[in-house]
Amino acid sequence: MSNYKFKTTNIRGKQYVEVNERIKFFRQEDEYKNWTISTEFTALDSEMCVCKCIIADVNQRVIATGHAHEERSASHINKTSYVENCETSAIGRALAMMGIGIDTSIASANEVTDAIAKQEDDSLSSKPAPPVENIMEKAVGYLKSASNKKEAFDQVVAKYGEQLTKKQVDGLKKFVR
Repeated sequence: MSNYKFKTTNIRGKQYVEVNERIKFFRQEDEYKNWTISTEFTALDSEMCVCKCIIADVNQRVIATGHAHEERSASHINKTSYVENCETSAIGRALAMMGIGIDTSIASANEVTDAIAKQEDDSLSSKPAPPVENIMEKAVGYLKSASNKKEAFDQVVAKYGEQLTKKQVDGLKKFVR
C-alpha cells in the first residue's frame, strides 16, 4: 500500500475511517486500476434492505465482499435514505475486508455512529426523559463526535426537539458545518 493518509473521525476515543476515504484510496491506487465495485440488494422492501458488495479484480475474480442491513425506522436520515446508507455501508465493509482503511476495526465511522445512536435510542426509550441540561450536554458531545454532523443534528432534533427551546436548537446548529 502507498503512504496514503486516511482522514479519520474520532468516536469515543477511537479513530475510524469514513467510507468515502476508503473509496478515494481504492480509486486512485494503480494496484486497483480497472477493478470493480458492484452492489446488489439481496433484500429490499419499504421498511428494510440488505446489500451485498463485491469487489473484483481485472479478471473479475472476487477479492472481497461486504454486507449491510438497514431499516427505514433506524434513524431520522434512514426515513428517506435507508437504501443509500445500506449500499455505502456494504461498500465500506468490502473495502475493509481488503484491508483498506482499517487499523483497529472493520466498522466505518458511519456504522459506529449509527450503532451508538441506536444504543442511545434504545436506552432512552426505556427511561424517563433526562433533564434538558443533560440533553444539551449529550447532544453537544454527540454532534462533536459525529462524522455526519447534519445527520446527527437531525437525529437529536427528531428525538429531543419538543423538549428544547428554539435558542437551544439554534445553539446546536453551530456544530453543523
